[in-house]
Amino acid sequence: MTVAYDVVIVGGGHNGLVAAGYLGRAGLRVLVLERLGHVGGAAVSERAFPGVDARLSRYSYLVSLLPRRILAELGVRVELRRRRISSYTPWERDGRSGGLLVDAADGRRTAESFRELTGGEREFTAWQEFYGMTGRVAQRVFPSLTEPLPSRAELRARVDDPVAWAELFERPLGEALERRFTDDVVRGVVLTDALIGTFTRAHDPSLRQNRCFLYHVIGGGTGDWDVPVGGMGAVTGALAEAARAGGAEFRTGCEVVAVDPGGPGRPAEVGYLDADGVERRVGARWVLCNAAPVELARLLGAGGGVAAGVGAGAGSGVAAGAGAGVAGGEGGPEGAQLKVNMLLRRLPRLRDRAVDVRDAFGGTFHIAESYRELENAYRAASAGRLPSPAPSEIYCHSLADRSILGPDVPADWHTLTLFGLHLPARLFVGDPDGARQAALEGVLAALDEVLAEPLADCLAVDADGRPCLEVRSPLDLEADLRLPGGNIFHRDLAFPFRVEGEDGTGGVGAGAGLAEGAGRWGVETSAARVLLCGAGAVRGGGVSGIPGHNAAMAVLGK
Repeated sequence: MTVAYDVVIVGGGHNGLVAAGYLGRAGLRVLVLERLGHVGGAAVSERAFPGVDARLSRYSYLVSLLPRRILAELGVRVELRRRRISSYTPWERDGRSGGLLVDAADGRRTAESFRELTGGEREFTAWQEFYGMTGRVAQRVFPSLTEPLPSRAELRARVDDPVAWAELFERPLGEALERRFTDDVVRGVVLTDALIGTFTRAHDPSLRQNRCFLYHVIGGGTGDWDVPVGGMGAVTGALAEAARAGGAEFRTGCEVVAVDPGGPGRPAEVGYLDADGVERRVGARWVLCNAAPVELARLLGAGGGVAAGVGAGAGSGVAAGAGAGVAGGEGGPEGAQLKVNMLLRRLPRLRDRAVDVRDAFGGTFHIAESYRELENAYRAASAGRLPSPAPSEIYCHSLADRSILGPDVPADWHTLTLFGLHLPARLFVGDPDGARQAALEGVLAALDEVLAEPLADCLAVDADGRPCLEVRSPLDLEADLRLPGGNIFHRDLAFPFRVEGEDGTGGVGAGAGLAEGAGRWGVETSAARVLLCGAGAVRGGGVSGIPGHNAAMAVLGK
């Protein structure tokens, strides 16, 4: 077969766009094949409600892990706006009620909020010490994510803090939280960053929670989560524009059905169905896969390649039907979240009248996320039950950026995004529609408990008279975006280091979630000319562009 391209990229999500941008600018012939009618993957903005001019970040919604270096090197201009309020957590105990407000710009205000909750200074001091530690780790680790993958020993030396290394990389996170903090609410607020899209608990010996937590506190070297002005689609739109400017070619509506990794004297081949359903094949020197490792395994199997070496559970491919393979919660990727997008006529009034509603919803609003509630929710879901109360967190994009709302949208209207925790895909398999509705009712009931009025009274309606509310379970994400089991990270996150085998090569490291033969950049597979450039790569996950950058560097021999 004639090699028409240097690189074919399977999938036009944000990581694929980053890879295309770097490789095109380096003078390589690049083709991006995307199944959907648009690029951007999960990082898109869409009008979700008929007749309403509101472009919501439908899936991904905040940015932390995207290095400014990548944006600068690709000539991408996007505004990422810092939120003043970090979080608000309503609480009630001993006949008292209030809310823990973490104001990133006002330490005194935050200290007073801690004092009201705990009755003293100790917990806020512990908070400052703990996040001082994670901040130092972030400064040291984050720059390494766009460098060749370090060994465990090399990263440990870079962290240069035995206590931090033990607490974050070696021992279950719950040990540090219980040693450092005494308050149930405070412990829970900290733990939530370990549970985003990840079905685990504070004392999980696999350290799955530690890996999730790490990526949520190191972004940008600060751990801050910023608002993409214009919505997430503004980010991927700018990345796509940069890739096109560099010469990359895009074909949308094209579903890749097979990848042949090639061999000695034979190029790699990618088989796909074009927008008219015609089967086509294209040759390339390299194939970069922006899809999940289990999807790559299926494509390699269909193309006659060896599927091994692209991730745990890869050999079995992708089971047919949404949710297949996750009913038991073992053996493959599994998401554990509920995403609810809403448009409100007004922000709801709070039972806690001491806080401005704009402050409460301006950061991350925690619902039923105390340490005890999170553990109880995990146990319920593990036993096959929807948690009650259902833990979730809420965020209002339009308080920081109204550009996502059209000029005719009333000034009091706001978007609201709810992200539910401990809702693994297995809970939705038997009755997807019924379970989705029950899960929605559960998270909204928990929210209503801290509101002074029902949320339903605040919902806007679309042109058809229906409430402006949409909900996505893990099975919906699997169907919409081909995320296996609805796992937003494609599979369990990996620690950002290489596990050395006895022969000095990258080992399997299944417990750490590492790919077999992680290689120099953490993107390599057992097929020499096939690389992962999506969230399933080592150092993947989140809207970061890091796997795309690293796959491009591997192709360029950096």
